[in-house]
Amino acid sequence: MKRPYDLPSMTALVCFEAAARHQSFKTAARELNVTPAAVSHQIKALETELGRDLFRRHHRGVDLTEMGAFLFVNLRKGFEGMSDTIREIRGRAETDDVVVRATTAVSAFWLTPKISAFWKTHPEIVISQIVMDTAASSGSTDLGIHYGPVNTEMDAHHVLFRDRIVALASPEFAERIPSLSLKALAGAPLIHVAAADTDWTGWADWFSTVSDMTPTGKSITVNNYMIALQMAQDGIGAVLGWERLVGPLLEAGKLVHLSDAAMPSPWPFYLAVHPRASPRARVFRDWLISQ
Repeated sequence: MKRPYDLPSMTALVCFEAAARHQSFKTAARELNVTPAAVSHQIKALETELGRDLFRRHHRGVDLTEMGAFLFVNLRKGFEGMSDTIREIRGRAETDDVVVRATTAVSAFWLTPKISAFWKTHPEIVISQIVMDTAASSGSTDLGIHYGPVNTEMDAHHVLFRDRIVALASPEFAERIPSLSLKALAGAPLIHVAAADTDWTGWADWFSTVSDMTPTGKSITVNNYMIALQMAQDGIGAVLGWERLVGPLLEAGKLVHLSDAAMPSPWPFYLAVHPRASPRARVFRDWLISQ
């Protein structure tokens, strides 16, 4: 009987998701309690079946190709949905002191490093994450990190930080622009993000705020911000970045500023606190706010 879903080995997909999330075969192997060679074998088999390279292998590690980033974002979305459903069916695990919801970008670039710092002073508090890029509700969370207008009629909230929106690209892409003028940038290939249930600033809004120009270059549109960032790192085009949020990519030199122009972000990143948040969640809340 033909299978209803056109899927490769689930073992290979699980190995790929872990390796993509950690950007490391070795770390993924530790998480899955297998050898790095086993992870590498599963991913190679997956690449062979799909006929695509999913990772670029370097001497010091790996990073995702554009196709790998596309698969990771969509695979993770599926895993997130399954995990959230299972969590709702099971009810909250007793070992979860704190459950925080965030988008993929916020989790990767801001929240996870914060949790690592928090554990240095509060190692006894267990923090779990529900990483979702959709607007679906998740009733089992204590805290949620959001970007957008604050709904004061909902849960208690605390503004974490406001950001600047800047033009970014890979160093190689920046070298191809004849000058770092806004005119040159307006005519360059630009990556646009068009995602459902979002009101993010686009290139047209950005240019109208920082100048009197409109973008005229090649438009490349995707529906996920993490894919847009990966494409920018691959040198495909320029992308708008929330400067503080994507700070790790700037610090690592994977993305660079293309202009001194910056637009104040219209919305803040804020923390929503569920009325039934656990006492330990409120400890983490207070620590985040203090940061």
